[in-house]
Amino acid sequence: MIKNLLNQIKGLVTYDADREFYAKVFPDSLNQVDLMRFRKMSKADLPRVLEIEAQGYNYPWKEAIFHDCLKAAHYDCWVCEDANDVMVAFCIVSTAVGEATVLNLCIDPVMRKQGLGRKFMQHVIEKASDRKAESVFLEVRPSNTGAIALYESLGFNEVGVRPGYYKAENGEREDAVMMAYTIIQSK
Repeated sequence: MIKNLLNQIKGLVTYDADREFYAKVFPDSLNQVDLMRFRKMSKADLPRVLEIEAQGYNYPWKEAIFHDCLKAAHYDCWVCEDANDVMVAFCIVSTAVGEATVLNLCIDPVMRKQGLGRKFMQHVIEKASDRKAESVFLEVRPSNTGAIALYESLGFNEVGVRPGYYKAENGEREDAVMMAYTIIQSK
């Protein structure tokens, strides 16, 4: 409990040299993704979260689902902000019994294919490790080949398929590829 409190305080006062110094003094030394930072999602973030969600998915989550996630003790709800403090992505992760499950990861369409998905997944893996998770799981549409390639490049492996998991066009259903990443805990 004290460790969690100290980590929260640290998060409020940590000086981000990349963002606060190098980006201002040497603006060409860092790319846009390097300057992005993660923070916990709050209820005040939901209008922008819902906007990104609606742009990213044909069948977006409803606002009530996000409220439930923010209330759940074992859920980590993250947002990512650019150098101008504009939210450009979010992620919801459930962690319990040694497993972290990515429930929703969505990036503003204008920010895709710039390395933010990789950076966000590295953040998710790091935070899952901090919470003593041994594995990170996720589901992805087989049609989302870019995401699958990213996850595989990070070390995720296909562990199964959920038939008809996702809604699709014309009342059809699309399978979900189940993927897992094994966290190697340092002693």
